[in-house]
Amino acid sequence: MVTNDWTERYKDKVVDATHAIKEIKRGTRILLGTGCGIPHHLAQELANNADRMADNEIVHLLTLGNTPSADPKFQSQFRHNTFFVSDNIRDAVSEGRADYTPAQLSDIPYFFTSRRIPLDVALIQVSPPDIYGYCSLGISVDITKVGAECADLVIAQVNENMPVTHGESYLNVKDIDFLVPFNEPLVEFEEPEVSERTALIGKYAARLIENESTLEMGIGTIARAITDNLIENGISDLGIHTEMFSNNMIDLLDSGVVTNRKKGINEGRVTASFAMGTKNLYDYVNNNPTFQFKDTSYVNDPVIISQNRKMVAINTALEVDLTGQVCADSIGHKFYSGIGGQVDFIRGAWQSEGGKAIICLKSTALDGAVSKIVPRLSEGAGVVTTRGDVDVVITEYGFATLRGRTIRERVLSLIAIAHPKFRNDLLEAAKNMRYVFEDQVPFLARGTYFPIEYEAERDLEGPEGQIRVRVRLIRPDDADRIKHLFYSLGEESIFFRFLTPLKSLRRQTLQEFYYVDQDSDISLVAAIPENGDPDCEKIVAAGRYLLNPRTNQAEFALLVQDEYQNRGIGTFLLTQMMRIAKSKGVNAFIAYVHPKNVPMIDFIHRTGKLIESKLSIEDDQYTFILRL
Repeated sequence: MVTNDWTERYKDKVVDATHAIKEIKRGTRILLGTGCGIPHHLAQELANNADRMADNEIVHLLTLGNTPSADPKFQSQFRHNTFFVSDNIRDAVSEGRADYTPAQLSDIPYFFTSRRIPLDVALIQVSPPDIYGYCSLGISVDITKVGAECADLVIAQVNENMPVTHGESYLNVKDIDFLVPFNEPLVEFEEPEVSERTALIGKYAARLIENESTLEMGIGTIARAITDNLIENGISDLGIHTEMFSNNMIDLLDSGVVTNRKKGINEGRVTASFAMGTKNLYDYVNNNPTFQFKDTSYVNDPVIISQNRKMVAINTALEVDLTGQVCADSIGHKFYSGIGGQVDFIRGAWQSEGGKAIICLKSTALDGAVSKIVPRLSEGAGVVTTRGDVDVVITEYGFATLRGRTIRERVLSLIAIAHPKFRNDLLEAAKNMRYVFEDQVPFLARGTYFPIEYEAERDLEGPEGQIRVRVRLIRPDDADRIKHLFYSLGEESIFFRFLTPLKSLRRQTLQEFYYVDQDSDISLVAAIPENGDPDCEKIVAAGRYLLNPRTNQAEFALLVQDEYQNRGIGTFLLTQMMRIAKSKGVNAFIAYVHPKNVPMIDFIHRTGKLIESKLSIEDDQYTFILRL
């Protein structure tokens, strides 16, 4: 009969921490478990035995809570080597008492198996063994499992509070040298409150996530804000494939937003490598077959990631330069965090069918004193995501789609989502670097170029069937799209819009489309997805009104691509312009139309808003006044 008392069954391996730690020799390399799964009892005992240690290297991915061996008084005995610089090790790295090894998470298991970084000892934390002798690494599989498999000596703290997780989280006691029974609460990570700025970032990010997408998100307030917005937006059938699972994702599962049914790989399961959060999270994943925990060589493999449908990778940054280079691991020369899985997931997401890779950051730091969108990265700052890999960047002022864009387009897009007080300084820097034209007009908008209240969508009939038309505020990075609209027009359409037979569109004229003061004037565009891709827009119409403060009337003009005329797009655009103008207290719209522009004259009459019209023979034009 097999006894249920595991300490009795494996008594030849059961020791206390003091005995186990004494088996560690001087000069050895020691792997320490990850995140909230760190075996704190063993780590403390390691520090207690510092007097008999010398030149021991402690390797880890991410540690939370107290790490006594990082104390300066132990620098002759222990030297930490981290793949991610967390709060409790940052001073040691900054002061040169600890090392930082930049690495993508998908590569770290290979470092161990190839013995590029050979491991002598692994200090891990596991659940009590089951009747078959299997312990679970619970919330910390990541690099811990492969590290334990590669280490010569494995010491496991057996903690009844460690959840049993499904997937590839198991180690058999025969592969563990010492079992140290010690129950203690797992480290918990509490998320701070979501700020107003973070809430806006979450709102913009959530707008880019479609039904049936698969998500990768980290931990913190941005992830929480995105989660809240996804639930509010009624998104459905999402999946999760992420290196880190946190509390906010429980809400997505419980609300039914996440079903994992349409992932394309590992369907029906949440795929993760470690979990960080509160006891509620640890209880949630315990023996929950919805979850499969695997090591980072699998979870972070871009080839595996790309097999998820509509993979959306959401990561953060410390600063982004005007060409799209992303720094995420250092502030100048000072290492602040790590590469982590950012590049793995960005490349995997971009290769996924319908995938997106999103970088989120607040527009400013130091209480608004500095911009986090910069002309060039700070001296010493490292590039984690290259300008060739970057896809979408989001701040609280909107989002910039950079993939496949020129430097000039990137610059204008990124300045548009920078804090307003820094926009024109960034523009001047861009001019000095010849990134944009020297006569590029300044940024007038003092708020966001992405006001949700100005946007509307409607399904209308296009030349080849029904299309989704989105009306939004024009932006400086729309310049080339407006130019393409112009050159798609027939000669008659150009003449009626500009009242002159233009053969080309001067840059100054082009810039007038978006050089508007939103406080008084508005310029909108109607855009449709190119080739069915919602992230690649084609502008098919543009509308603008300019307010005359003396009369409180606004002159308006519309321009619709020839093949999209008489399909309701012009009406949709004008309706939105009128709605915005009315909300701003404008009294009426006024239009000046050439007498031969019969389509426009008929259009104005069909609006039902006409209250006055007159023909000026001298000016050869009609004047129409429309009520709002």
